[in-house]
Amino acid sequence: MSPIHFNAQGSASWVDRVKAFMPIFEWAPQYDQPTLVRDLVAAAIVTIMLIPQSLAYALLAGLPAEVGLYASVAPLVLYAIFGTSRALAVGPVAVVSLMTAAVIGEHAAVGTHAYWEIAITLAFLSGVILIVLGLFRLGFLANFLSHPVISGFITASGLLIAASQVKTILGVTAGGHHFVEMLSQLVTQLPSAHALSIGVGVFTTAFLFWVRKGLKPLLKRLGMKEAPADIVAKTGPVAAIALTTIATWAFDWQAKGLKIVGEVPQGLPPFSLPSLDMGLWQSLLVPALLISVVGFVESVSVGQTLAAKRRQRIVPDQELIALGASNVSSAFSGGFPVTGGFSRSVVNFDAGAQTPAAGVFTAGGILVASLLLTPALYFLPKATLAATIIVAVLSLVDLGVLKRTWAYSKSDFTAVLTTILVTLGAGVEMGLICGVGVSLALFLFRTSRPHIAEVGLVEGTEHFRNVARHTVQVDPKVLSLRVDESLYFANARALEDSVNAAVANRAGIAHVVLQCSAVNAIDASALESLEAIDARLKGAHIKLHLSEVKGPVMDKLKETEFIHDLSGHVFLTHFQAFETLRQ
Repeated sequence: MSPIHFNAQGSASWVDRVKAFMPIFEWAPQYDQPTLVRDLVAAAIVTIMLIPQSLAYALLAGLPAEVGLYASVAPLVLYAIFGTSRALAVGPVAVVSLMTAAVIGEHAAVGTHAYWEIAITLAFLSGVILIVLGLFRLGFLANFLSHPVISGFITASGLLIAASQVKTILGVTAGGHHFVEMLSQLVTQLPSAHALSIGVGVFTTAFLFWVRKGLKPLLKRLGMKEAPADIVAKTGPVAAIALTTIATWAFDWQAKGLKIVGEVPQGLPPFSLPSLDMGLWQSLLVPALLISVVGFVESVSVGQTLAAKRRQRIVPDQELIALGASNVSSAFSGGFPVTGGFSRSVVNFDAGAQTPAAGVFTAGGILVASLLLTPALYFLPKATLAATIIVAVLSLVDLGVLKRTWAYSKSDFTAVLTTILVTLGAGVEMGLICGVGVSLALFLFRTSRPHIAEVGLVEGTEHFRNVARHTVQVDPKVLSLRVDESLYFANARALEDSVNAAVANRAGIAHVVLQCSAVNAIDASALESLEAIDARLKGAHIKLHLSEVKGPVMDKLKETEFIHDLSGHVFLTHFQAFETLRQ
């Protein structure tokens, strides 16, 4: 996005404010024919890919297949108006669909009108939450979802999704609220598995894995260029759907027990309204918040990655508003929660999409499919869609994150492992909550024990380093301590203990200098601890000094009595403090 321009009084002009809130007015005036051609080509490719994905993810969410098409029309249009990414494609995604199914399953039975109504309400609440977060610029809240927690959550969700689809491939009825229960029921149902369903499911799975790994190299050997070969390989699910649908119709596999999608209603997405039951809203509020945050994190991650490749940028707070508007529009058009999808966005980018108008053209293609092509989906085997989901989500599973985090950070490993185990054992909501909780608890524990090092002067320089790691100069009268953490309530007492212990072990000390180069903030509790340290040192005829205090921290300290009553001085550099005090 272009920078906001200010008038003589320093306020942004109304034109710039409109462009910031509705980025379509920034790129639309420069829209030309070459851009139109590229966007149309990208839209055609994404539409072909999006149709089977939308159907599959609707079934994953426990909704009729056509609801996936409904959720892929209006959200794309609204995102084109409010979104800042030029390549992000919004619609149903696997993890959000799984979370949707887990939430609604506690309130209504799959297949009922109440189930669909709750899905619509969930999309509406998610949209409202995202818009509110965007208006109040609260996108930073997503930062509490650390990368290890997100990685563990997506990995566990991928395993849950794959396990939930195995029953469809086996042609059996099996439930379960967590991974172990799902596997147990699947093992119990194995004797009644349907051979034809297994054949279709296994063939489709094998075909899709081959398409993913082997089709692109084959096409390149046949002379196709890199980009077209990559795009053709990513449309493999369409070929799988066409093959199995035609085979089911030709050989009448439906009569032999193969479960099919059946009649998919033709027509435009219906106008719908969320439930006005305040009790339902209250029970859906926390799940809607979790779905919103997870969807936002996934969407922004994809958007930032793709924008960086073209030296563009996205605005996270504006993305909240765009995703919120997309979800609200999904609710009013009979859909369920949506977000920016990784696979379809990458395909959209690789296919040459230049602006969000490609999403509008994709919505048009989905609309045409809803009106004209749905009868062709009647004989589509559900096992094919299940295989499509399994292949898509297994690419999200990254068990290697356990090895990497174990080698680098045991605390991150603990957070990842907790997230995976709780998600598999207790469900997606609890897994996410526990993962965030463990991450925050470990952060508090780690920062409550700040690294405080005694430092000395490196000979021939003005630099100070840890006396335990380097050969440095020290002075028996001056104790230099470097505090490597911001000071707040959780570690204030630890600072007192460290200073007391250091002074107790050294006779003849006349000065204690706290090097504050790594201190970005000092809260009220830490300020009281500094006052207590100064008072104790005064009683022992030792002066307390500070060095290298950052500007914003010093601005706050100047407003306090502590800085005026300090027994020592505040030095600009630690070298200045050391040279002055040792003389």
